[in-house]
Amino acid sequence: MILEKAILAAITDSVNKVPVGGNVFVCETKSEMDKVAAELEAILDGIAHKLSNDVYIIVKH
Repeated sequence: MILEKAILAAITDSVNKVPVGGNVFVCETKSEMDKVAAELEAILDGIAHKLSNDVYIIVKH
């Protein structure tokens, strides 16, 4: 099975901002969020999108 389009992960500093049950990474600071988003983007071969100041998602297009 080839995954073509999906949300692979969410990165946030507030666990209340994203639904439970997916791949959610909770960070303590904005700079940590930026670093984790960049690392996951490379590891998962996806693209990071900033939805708001406290939520990023990594998607596969």
